[in-house]
Amino acid sequence: MSTTTAAVGRLTLRPLDPVEDAELLHGWVTHPKSAYWMMQNAKLVDVERAYMDIAADEHSHALIGLHDGEPAFLMEHYDPAHRELVGLYEPRPGDVGMHFLVAPTDRPVHGFTRAVITAVMARLFDDPATSRVVVEPDVSNTAVHALNEAVGFVPEREIQKPEKRALLSFCTREQFVAATEVPA
Repeated sequence: MSTTTAAVGRLTLRPLDPVEDAELLHGWVTHPKSAYWMMQNAKLVDVERAYMDIAADEHSHALIGLHDGEPAFLMEHYDPAHRELVGLYEPRPGDVGMHFLVAPTDRPVHGFTRAVITAVMARLFDDPATSRVVVEPDVSNTAVHALNEAVGFVPEREIQKPEKRALLSFCTREQFVAATEVPA
């Protein structure tokens, strides 16, 4: 996947290597701006283990997002029938769960996070088997709720996960296209 916009630049994805990328990810997930990732106190070995577990799991995947060739974001997707949301909602065929994290930076680019979530969603919908994307952000994460809405997510209800109170939201392929298509 490669997306290029005049305002943001080129976004691409590559497979995450849990060993090689552990130090990079550790800096991202323990940063104060990444509090909702819930790894603030993680040690380097904890991050490496967490991503080794994802790499070994047939129902979860992690990718590193690059901005003009440099690591800049993290994308995770999972099968909600087997991970994260088991027993919390009734999954449909074609459902895919998603998380994303934009790397903390001292030089923010206007529109970057929205470009990232749009690219992540486009990547998920590139798979014809994906009919709906499911997210479960913390109910207090209003910034991500606004981003989710911007790409077509519709909140359904609050759910209690073991680690947080979450806002269960869904976005179909049609909702994503309607939300992100550029008027002629």
